[in-house]
Amino acid sequence: MSFREEKFFALASMDYKGKSIEDLRNLFKEVLDSGMHGLCSSPYEEGQEPGDQLSEEQVRRRLEIVKPYTKWIRSFSCTDGNEFIPKIAKDMGMQTLVGAWLGDDPEINKKELESLISLCHQGAVDIAAVGNEVMYRGDLSEDELLDKLYYVKDSIKNLNIPVGYVDAYYEFQERPAITDACDVILANCYPFWEGCDLDYSLLYMKDMYNKALRAGNGKKVIITETGWPSEGTSLQGAFPTEENAIKYFINTQKWSQEEDIEIFYFSSFDESWKVGGEGDVGAFWGLWDKVEKLKY
Repeated sequence: MSFREEKFFALASMDYKGKSIEDLRNLFKEVLDSGMHGLCSSPYEEGQEPGDQLSEEQVRRRLEIVKPYTKWIRSFSCTDGNEFIPKIAKDMGMQTLVGAWLGDDPEINKKELESLISLCHQGAVDIAAVGNEVMYRGDLSEDELLDKLYYVKDSIKNLNIPVGYVDAYYEFQERPAITDACDVILANCYPFWEGCDLDYSLLYMKDMYNKALRAGNGKKVIITETGWPSEGTSLQGAFPTEENAIKYFINTQKWSQEEDIEIFYFSSFDESWKVGGEGDVGAFWGLWDKVEKLKY
């Protein structure tokens, strides 16, 4: 078979040849208006960061903005006002993937877990996530995380709520005990953070997803985070631009719809506090900017 460039790129993404930035913005809006499976919450306003108290008003305002475009919302913490997110989302008719944020502080971890369990018993949780990238950061040992996973599972065993753990897709290959403990595999997949060129990023993410799928040995895999920043410093072959962010969003949503892949897009709003851990690109992952204006 002869090499066909157009066929190769059709496998990798949509054909954007000849499209202007205005064309891409219009296409973005069409795809956004058609709706997505899930969206990661970004509740922090300018000047706020994790640990600050969120108000019920700001959580409600931001959920009202994203509600027309997503079926599910994902939250990352169950304290400091983050517990408002699943409660208000359920009131609005959305489904919820609710995370307890675990780190190296035992007291905070305890509060997070108890709040997650309480939210489950209140009917505010559709999927419970015990920790986010804890193994990646090295905040807990594997046994410590497993204890917390099984504690939550035992505490809500009569509620029929799937329980999982969120981490980079490859962690589920490398840590079979954690994979076995999960009812559902919650995998973060970021071609950008692995320096992948935009043209190959969808194929790259499909490979990430399939690795998590094989590790799960029949368990459902949900992509709990993926996205592309619109500004900032490049990483190897990955360039953060408005054009690339739009194309990545469109490619991701088309794949999600065509192959029924459950994806939570990262993220809803730009949040400046993220530059501390990620560099300048950290502030530009949102579909809406930091003042809640749609970016594209």
